[in-house]
Amino acid sequence: MTVSQPLPARLQDRTARPSRPTWHLSCALLPLALFTGSAVLAQDTPTLDDAHLDVIPRTTAEAARIAAVTAPPTDFTAPSPFEHLSGGAATVRARQTADAFSQPSGNISFEDELTFKVGNGLFRKLWVSAPASTLASDGLGPLYNARSCQRCHIKDGRGHPPEAGDDNAISMFLRVSIPGGESDAIEEIEGYIASRPDPTYGTQLQDFAVLGLPAEYRLDVTYTENTIALADGTEVSLRHPTYRAADLGYGPLHPQAMLSPRVAPQMIGMGLLEAIPAADILALSDPQDADGDGISGRPNIVWSTALDKPMLGRFGHKAGNPSVLEQSASAFIGDIGISNPLFTAGAGECTDLQADCQAATHGDGDARGTEIDAEGLDLVTFYSRNLAVPERRNVDDPQVLRGKQVFHDTGCVTCHQPSFVTHRLNDQPAQSFQLIWPYSDMLLHDMGPGLADNRPEARATGTEWRTPPLWGIGLTQAVSGHTYFLHDGRARSLLEAILWHGGEAQGQRDAVIDLHAAERDALIAFLESL
Repeated sequence: MTVSQPLPARLQDRTARPSRPTWHLSCALLPLALFTGSAVLAQDTPTLDDAHLDVIPRTTAEAARIAAVTAPPTDFTAPSPFEHLSGGAATVRARQTADAFSQPSGNISFEDELTFKVGNGLFRKLWVSAPASTLASDGLGPLYNARSCQRCHIKDGRGHPPEAGDDNAISMFLRVSIPGGESDAIEEIEGYIASRPDPTYGTQLQDFAVLGLPAEYRLDVTYTENTIALADGTEVSLRHPTYRAADLGYGPLHPQAMLSPRVAPQMIGMGLLEAIPAADILALSDPQDADGDGISGRPNIVWSTALDKPMLGRFGHKAGNPSVLEQSASAFIGDIGISNPLFTAGAGECTDLQADCQAATHGDGDARGTEIDAEGLDLVTFYSRNLAVPERRNVDDPQVLRGKQVFHDTGCVTCHQPSFVTHRLNDQPAQSFQLIWPYSDMLLHDMGPGLADNRPEARATGTEWRTPPLWGIGLTQAVSGHTYFLHDGRARSLLEAILWHGGEAQGQRDAVIDLHAAERDALIAFLESL
């Protein structure tokens, strides 16, 4: 489905804010060495713009300053300048509480903080089935995974797989698709892997339904354990998950159905990731491994529903969405069954083969037009864009600094790019021209068969995943009450997550296996400081 071109401008107008002073890079504090980079820009790397942002072009002088401030460190005896401010001036004080990821950008105005709080109210809002006396809140489902955004992104943090003996998979679901044909291809995107929804179950499986309808399935997860021996004799047990769509409510899945488990990712820093220039991300791409380092990061190119054109994918485990707006809109329709200006189906994810679901009462027949209107969607987008990244802890601790050097020496930075400088933006002062430290190149990498879901998404293959940002990872326990990592939460610790790396990251994994215990502990201490 395609939205007319005026829609994005209309949405942007509602978030436009008067220009106000913002933080700038200080030339006096920048190192003098210019960053040349190790990645080679391949000839087949596409040219993409950031048409969804109101960008002020960089000057040559600014580009030189940016190259200097993002240069790799050569001294690991002290923190890099500004390193503690993970989100630039938008960074907030780190809290060792469940609210650590729920703070507004540290540099927004009082008026914008009020907008943030209204957006938070909509993010937490519990939707109800139609018809209801509260027309502004009805339209749930008819099929859904959760009744609110907050129910999946608990405290704006990471989801988790169901625990043993617990059927609660509210922050995790299975995506589903089948191989596509020529009619499903997108000619404008070279290398696009055609797929289509499962004819009965659509693009994701919902484990809840409104009264009178069956849910689509129950997520069943079982694990087997496998022990990995590290070079110093330490043994680490990895759990290998098996997923099953149990208790299917509408008959069997298509014989070629491809299932992919996904836990809800943390929400912090999304507006800053959106503001990284596409050109800076594409410059790190090296699909043919021209520099011979074994790393072949590729951009995912996806179709933008809002702009009706190809764009760089940035959000989701396989970088399947190009903007915070589209990530929010697709979550509303897929996770909660709430129609919106980008995805207008009142029946949400119900397919044509789910007749009773299609015939159920929807909540889009009133003055809103869709179950959440453009203003409401924009408020949730503003909230999501401005969830602040907490300040780093212990940046000058000797063990953390040693761990930082191990992180560099083992090659982890090849994919987990430490820093970027965001675009200058006319209408988003909180994200404008910030030095940020996400530790992600935002590219797709082949992570090997161990992590493969064998399901493509746009240009991403069944073994490729977007490099997840690492900022805030050390606060996962405080926010989410667990330390489950990776796209499906199989890793129960940061060390387990590292040991699951394969494919392009096999060399880095093996280097960590060979570390002495003190170096390994320092590496984990560094990650926990992020």
